[in-house]
Amino acid sequence: MNTIAGTSAQSPFGTPNNPLIILDLANNHNGSVDHGLRIIDEVAKVTKKHRFRVAIKFQYRHLPTFIHPEFENRFDLKYIKRFQETRLSESEFDTLLARIRNHGLLAACTPFDEQSASRVTTEGFDIMKVASVSFTDWPLLEEVAKTNLPIVASTAGVEFEEIDRVASFLSNRSKVFALMHCVATYPTPQTDLKLSRIAALRLRYENIPVGYSTHESPSDTVAVQLALALGACILERHIGIEAGKATLNEYSSSPETLSRWMRAIDEATERLGQDIVTKVSEVEVKTLHSLRRGVYMKRDVGAGNSITNDDVYFATPLQDGQVSANDWSKYAKFRTRGSTKKDSPLLNNICTIDNHFDTVMGIVRDTKELFTNAGVRLPSKSDLEISHHYGIEKFRQYGLLMVTVINREYCKKLLALLPGQTHPEQWHMKKEETFHCLHGEMTLVLDGESRIIRPGDVVTVAPGTRHAFSSTSGCVLEEISTTHAGADSYYTDPKITENRDRKTFVSFWS
Repeated sequence: MNTIAGTSAQSPFGTPNNPLIILDLANNHNGSVDHGLRIIDEVAKVTKKHRFRVAIKFQYRHLPTFIHPEFENRFDLKYIKRFQETRLSESEFDTLLARIRNHGLLAACTPFDEQSASRVTTEGFDIMKVASVSFTDWPLLEEVAKTNLPIVASTAGVEFEEIDRVASFLSNRSKVFALMHCVATYPTPQTDLKLSRIAALRLRYENIPVGYSTHESPSDTVAVQLALALGACILERHIGIEAGKATLNEYSSSPETLSRWMRAIDEATERLGQDIVTKVSEVEVKTLHSLRRGVYMKRDVGAGNSITNDDVYFATPLQDGQVSANDWSKYAKFRTRGSTKKDSPLLNNICTIDNHFDTVMGIVRDTKELFTNAGVRLPSKSDLEISHHYGIEKFRQYGLLMVTVINREYCKKLLALLPGQTHPEQWHMKKEETFHCLHGEMTLVLDGESRIIRPGDVVTVAPGTRHAFSSTSGCVLEEISTTHAGADSYYTDPKITENRDRKTFVSFWS
């Protein structure tokens, strides 16, 4: 069987001279199992003539919750009409999935809601896909992150700062994932393909595979060759067949045009730019915004109350002025200014949003500046650990910044305090640590006795010694110690131990 397991342990994806091909069935089955089976059979005939690993991809939407109940019969809305008219039952999708397996092909799936993501994980798919519209749909991403499947995420309409955030989210959860360059105009004109973004993604995310999700005309075979030349290792294409009332859209390949497209890939791989950061077009933003899910209320909530995951659900359509699922993340705290009713949209004008993401990015900015001023070179791709003992909102008063260089039988860390910060009193039962001051000035308190630490000073802290430190101007320390274990840190203030959400990790920051 043509399985993901056949690839290297480092990456389940392809390479530019042997790419993974993902063929998206999407809604081109038109709600007919027989039509879907015919597409799979015809496409399998084409792919078997080539040496590439091929996955056929479904799209899952749990329509009873994906579409708001008041809109489920609104066939005047383009996407709701399409979703309702092409719906398949779980057993019908199982029939299609079995046919994919019979042909020895891989199976991939794009979920658009949490129920569907859970279903993809349990039904034996090989690849989980995140659509561009869901790239910053944080409730969905939290569910996607529970999977052990390789994740392929498309980036149409997404700025690099948002890609940084999602890449950090997935990296911190040790997910195996790839990023896909994609343009969300259907079909994409040749002048809007922005293929140089593939090179920019590869440069910015050095250790993350990058692919290309295509929406250009099926007759265009040059774009895919350029994508390979720029380093794309995954290629995605929509597929379908015209039959009876079933017509093909302008960006889906028939078996005939798919055959020409794959021959072009053959030619390019046998022969194996300048990166330009382009702004996202207004057309893409508008297209993707119309496809986002909105935040709706599960129950009546009065004014002045915090809104949590238990109070809301996510459904389409996204209405004017409504908070979207893409705005809902662990960094954002919502509170009502006015009352809101069950099943009504959560509107921006009736709630306040305290988004800690900006706070975290401010901390990252000031940390970079502190390390730069200290002349400290950081390891490539090191994670930044932000300790906020009493909550992120009090980080500037109580907190610590850490970069772990190595943690084996011995441990080395770089520690930093921003100006005005205090690290509360703690001790370790097993770890012995030595602080070497590299930059700035710090007040170190050992078992109640204070001393000033300046650049060049070295202090060893024995196990069991209570220690706290603070800095008026900001400082950077090198910590050298025996192996560090998270369970070996004890705080004098029990409130800190009770705070289970006292750390934030950021990747791709330095």
